Amino acid sequence: MNPGNPMLRGVAMALLAALLAPGALRAEQNAPPADGETHFNNGLDHLRAGRLEMALEEFKTAVKQDPKNPYFFKGLGVACAQSADRCPAKDQSCRQKSLDEAVIAARKAIELNPYYADARNDLGTYLIRSGKREEGKKEFLAAFSDATNPSPAFAAANLGQALFEDKNYSQAASWFQTSLGKSKTHAPGYLGLSDCLLAMGKLDEAVTALEAGTKALPEDWDIALALGDAYYRAGRFGEARTHLELVAGKDPTGSAGRRSLDLLKKLPK
Repeated sequence: MNPGNPMLRGVAMALLAALLAPGALRAEQNAPPADGETHFNNGLDHLRAGRLEMALEEFKTAVKQDPKNPYFFKGLGVACAQSADRCPAKDQSCRQKSLDEAVIAARKAIELNPYYADARNDLGTYLIRSGKREEGKKEFLAAFSDATNPSPAFAAANLGQALFEDKNYSQAASWFQTSLGKSKTHAPGYLGLSDCLLAMGKLDEAVTALEAGTKALPEDWDIALALGDAYYRAGRFGEARTHLELVAGKDPTGSAGRRSLDLLKKLPK
């Protein structure tokens, strides 16, 4: 049911959003070299626009200009991880090389700032994508356990997703519940919990979890889609239609909207 891996979606979106409010670098880094910051900001712009190769070059230059700035290494790690996604499907060496570089960059960010919880979440994600699942889960647990972590819900959901992928559904559900205990507005918590409950054959509980999710996040179309799908599975076709039509209307060109249209075609007339 989950329309996307919470870890990857978080890395793709939250990383850049929180990476850098205007002026954050100077405020926390005692005015780093202007050239390094310029290259870093250029890298962010290129990354947002999908110009990955240019982003990589800018981040690498920023790191050379100021090798003691953890934000610069974080940006470099994000770009390296995205590079892995662009490798040809059959070229595993290309993918692994990019992920190895992402791991190195994330480790350096943590070395420079041991309390950089976002970088530890990144590291966990990169390790899991590299096949080092136990190491990755340890990083998520360390991020969650860090008393200075401003977003423990994110780390808990990441750990839950990793356990879900390991088919350890009971423990995964527990971590998604922990994520929601930390933040009632963390969408991956609801999506992940419902996936676990469905995997354990607990359809009614999955519906209940997603209903709570739509109340907490009424404009999250992934959750609304998941609830429509759950209603469909439960044979509650009228309620399914209501939610799926809402998503299709609100997100007509997005993945949730397209998936809703597909499900609507399956509903009884």
